[in-house]
Amino acid sequence: MPPVALGIPVLRRDPSAAPSTDGRPETDALVDRFGRVARDLRVSITSACSLRCTYCMPAEGLPVIPQRELLSADEIGRLVGIAVHDLDVKEVRFTGGEPLTRPDLVDIVRASSQVAPGIPLAMTTNGVGLDRRAAALADAGLTRLNVSLDTIDRAHFAAVTRRDRLPAVLRGLDAARAAGLGPIKINAVALRETLPDAGDLLAWALANDVRLRFIEQMPLDADETWRRDNLVSAQELLDELGRRFTLAPAGRDDPSAPAEEWTVDGGPATVGVIASVTRSFCDACDRTRLTAEGTVRSCLFGDDETDLRALLRGGATDAEIAERWRAAMWNKQAGHGIDADDFRRPLRSMGGIGG
Repeated sequence: MPPVALGIPVLRRDPSAAPSTDGRPETDALVDRFGRVARDLRVSITSACSLRCTYCMPAEGLPVIPQRELLSADEIGRLVGIAVHDLDVKEVRFTGGEPLTRPDLVDIVRASSQVAPGIPLAMTTNGVGLDRRAAALADAGLTRLNVSLDTIDRAHFAAVTRRDRLPAVLRGLDAARAAGLGPIKINAVALRETLPDAGDLLAWALANDVRLRFIEQMPLDADETWRRDNLVSAQELLDELGRRFTLAPAGRDDPSAPAEEWTVDGGPATVGVIASVTRSFCDACDRTRLTAEGTVRSCLFGDDETDLRALLRGGATDAEIAERWRAAMWNKQAGHGIDADDFRRPLRSMGGIGG
C-alpha cells in the first residue's frame, strides 16, 4: 500500500523482522550504506521525566512504559557488552526521558562498566535529583555528564520546563563536580523565549568551568509546535552572543562531533553550537541508538526500529544479536531530511527516542 500525502505516517517495517543486508561488506563494525560507521551508542533507559520541557514533552508527560517492556539493568549491560566487544563501539551515553527517574540507574551503570571496562560511560540528564546520586554513579563507573540547561533565569526556566526546579539543577551540578564527574557539558536548546538569556548563560558557564553547547531546536517536540520560521538559527545565536563576547571559529574537536566550537574572548574557553537544522552534519553521523524498550533506532528521524529485546529474551546468542544490530544500521537513512518537501516528523518525540 503506497503512502498518501495526508500527514499519515508511512507504514513501517515490522521491528521483529530482520532488515536486509544486501550489499553489506564483511565487517564487524556498524557500517551503513553511505560509508558511515557508528561508534557512539546512545541508550535510552526510560521515557519518564521530572520536567516537561516544551520542546520535548507534553504537559502531561509521555505514556508510562510498562516495567516488563523496559530493558532491565542486566539486559542493558549485555547489549553494551555486545556493542563494545562485537561492534566496535567506543563510547556509551545513557539518556531518557530522564535517566535519574530509573531507581536502578546505578545498577545499569555498574553492569555496563563491568562488561566494558575502560569505555567512557556518560549520561545526559536534567540534573534534578543528581545531588543525591552523583557520588554513587561515579563509584559505579559513570565518567562524565551532559546536563540540559537552557537558561539560568529562574522564571524563564520554569516557563520552559513547566517546573520551578532551577535550584535543584544547580545543586546537582555542585554534587557532580564534587564526585569528579567531569568535564561537565551543558546542553542548551536555542529557543526564541530564552535567546536574550544566552549571554548570561555563557557568562555563567565560563565562571563555573563548564562547557556550554547551544543546540538548534529540531522538530521533535511532542506538541508539534516547531516551526521553521520561529527557529533560532546558529547564526542568530552567534549574533546574540557577539553583542557581549568576541567569538572566533575553532572548528570541531572531532570530524564526527556535532558541535562547531568558537573561542570566547580569545580563548582558551570555547562555546559550541550544534546547528542540527541549518548546518546539517548527517553525513558525519556516528551514532546508534537503543530505545528504552530495546529497539535499535539508526537515526533520530528514522521510524524504522529493529527489536533486540525479543532476541535477548528468546535465547539468542551475542553473535545473533550483533548481526541483527549490524543489519539495522546498514539500512540507516542518509539524513533527517528536514528541508525536504515531503519531510514528516518521526512518530516518537525526543523524550520517547532518547537524546
